[in-house]
Formats: sequence, C-alpha cells, structure tokens
Amino acid sequence: MERVGSKAEARKTVADAHAEHKTVALVPTMGALHDGHLALVRAACARAEYVVVSVFVNPTQFAPGEDYETYPRDIDHDMDLLAAEGVDLAFTPSAAHMYAGDAGVTVDPGPLGARWEGEVRPGHFTGVATVVTKLLSIVRPDVAYFGEKDYQQLQVVRRAVADLDLAVTVTPHPVVRDRDGLALSSRNVHLSAEERVAARAVPAALEAVAEALAWGERDARALEWAMTDVLAEEPSLAIDYVAVVDPATLEPLDAVDRAARALVAARIGPTRLIDNCELLPPAAAGEPAPAHRKGSE
Repeated sequence: MERVGSKAEARKTVADAHAEHKTVALVPTMGALHDGHLALVRAACARAEYVVVSVFVNPTQFAPGEDYETYPRDIDHDMDLLAAEGVDLAFTPSAAHMYAGDAGVTVDPGPLGARWEGEVRPGHFTGVATVVTKLLSIVRPDVAYFGEKDYQQLQVVRRAVADLDLAVTVTPHPVVRDRDGLALSSRNVHLSAEERVAARAVPAALEAVAEALAWGERDARALEWAMTDVLAEEPSLAIDYVAVVDPATLEPLDAVDRAARALVAARIGPTRLIDNCELLPPAAAGEPAPAHRKGSE
C-alpha cells in the first residue's frame, strides 16, 4: 500500500491508475478505523480495481467546543488495517495541506443541512460538504462509499454530487453494529462500561419504533413517542432529537404510509450517539399482526 500526504501526490498516483483504465473507489474516513469502516473498504475492494482511503480529521466540520482535539486518532494502526485489506492508496493529508490559509470558499449544503444534526451542530454540514467535494475533486473516483450510520451526511453528499454535477457514483453501506446492537462509531471508545450499557437504549429505541410500525401504528408522532419512551428510561441519556422523516428530503412525515427513516441522536456524558433505521410499512393494508410480539411472554 502506498501512502501520500499531499494533494499533488494523490492526484498523480490516482491519475496513473485511471491511465491504466482501472476503476477507482474512494472511502473517505476520519480515521480511528473500526469494522464499520472496514466494511466500506471491503465493499470498495470487491467492486473497484484501485481503492483509495482518505484518513483526515476535518476541522471545519467541528463547531467550537466540540471534540476535534480529543477525536480518536491512531494513524499507525489505521495504516496496518488498510494494508491488510489490500487498499492501494492511503491519502493522509494535514489540515494545512487541505486548506489554504486564506481559503474562503465553502459548499453550502442547503436545506438538507439545516435540520437535525445541522441544527444541533451549526456549520457541521458546510464542513462536511466542503471537504467531501474537495476529496472527490482530488481523487476523482468512479465510486465513493459512505456508511448509512451517518444517514443525514449521506443524503447531503448525494445532493451535493447531484447538484454540482460531480462525476462519481455514491454508494451507501448499511449500518454496522456491535454485538450489543450499538452502531459502530469511532467515538464509542470514549464510553465507560456503564455508559456503554446505557447507550444500548439508542438501538433499543429503533427496535421499538420498528415493532410499533409492524403492529400497525402509522402516525409519525406516535412512532416518535415510541422511541422517546425507550430513551427516557435511561436517565443518563440526553435526547437531542428523535424524528420520523422522508428518506430523501429528511422532512418530517405525518404518517408512515411509504418508506421512511427513523432518526435518533442523544448524548451520554461528552459522547454523542446518532443512529437510524429504515421504516417499511407492510405492503398490504389489513395485513395480520405478527403471531408473536417481543416481550409478550
């Protein structure tokens, strides 16, 4: 595996791959790699002949007072993992290399970036949209992989690619979970043993909303309350938001009569947890309820 830190080196190396008519895939990461990232890498390796993974903790997507300085970093371990997966190029730029001192142009994510995470973390998605656009411009991949765990980020990236006519296919990958159901995240390393137990309320809330939907509840507010009730049982969790939304626009829905997405964000101590799941109502009206309801025995 080759590792480069400059934009010029990355451009030249990938251009050589394109000159050999290789399909190029990009997996953008902020490092502290875990099995969720590696699932993206493996999907990229299965599809493309040349795989680039960027490792860059992007300062512009952190608001003042957030965890930029304490965000997990272990670049040597990351490089070992990527080499073992057969990655061709690791792009590991510094912030000074990615952003000129007088840089003044950013990418506005539009309405998609204003709700939910955008409201809790003002400016976050401007930083995300800007750095992803820069990475796509530098690497010029044919396909780029993003995890569905950061679902709003995925939708912002999709919209930026469409609206800016970027020649790349954005490919999502399902949420990867640990054995206790918690969505894998680099920030999970900050959880104490007690906080880790409490954090299980987040995937439990998603299980609750899926179960309520399966039992016939369609009202979006009632489904949101199903999630809130589970989260409220864990006093150490502070809820940022729960929402049932359109999967493309992220606008709130009144009822789940078609595919939807449930979003959850909460804090435990200094650690933020975000998660989501797809909501699919039964296709046929009047479909019978499940024969066995979890917890009924």
